[in-house]
Amino acid sequence: MAKLPILTFPDDRLRNRAAPVEQVDDEVRTLVDDMLETMYEARGIGLAATQVDVHRRIVVMDVSESGNEPLVLINPSYVALGEEKEPLSEGCLSIPEYYAEVPRYLRIRLNATNRDGEDYELEADDLLAHCIQHELDHLEGVLFVDYLSPLKRERVAKKMQKHHKPVQNA
Repeated sequence: MAKLPILTFPDDRLRNRAAPVEQVDDEVRTLVDDMLETMYEARGIGLAATQVDVHRRIVVMDVSESGNEPLVLINPSYVALGEEKEPLSEGCLSIPEYYAEVPRYLRIRLNATNRDGEDYELEADDLLAHCIQHELDHLEGVLFVDYLSPLKRERVAKKMQKHHKPVQNA
């Protein structure tokens, strides 16, 4: 496994929409393993392939307290189960050291494919539901700062440009 470089806001590559995964093969499984290693090492709870400059519909996450219950979402989609939303403080590995309240659906139904190429469905609420929605936004080129006012978003971008250099291609 290999730790992957994480793109940081305002890198334009974070705005790319991810393409569907046609087939879950060894290349995809290796990417999933590398993404999990990267996420755990960065002490995150979720990571979308877009954040490591791979524009495919793949997400890994682990919201368990013990940090040993990885969840793999390939070609994920969700529907809200109700209209109720709740704000939760969100952070992002691509926007280190910045947090903001973002309203998300309280309950969702996820459809995805796992690391073995098997389709599955699950209902999620609370932190898991928030995390899924946050990570699936990445696959559409959307960041949690996009839910903020333009002024706040611009302040975050300037702060990130000042303190963190965007990842460059080797």
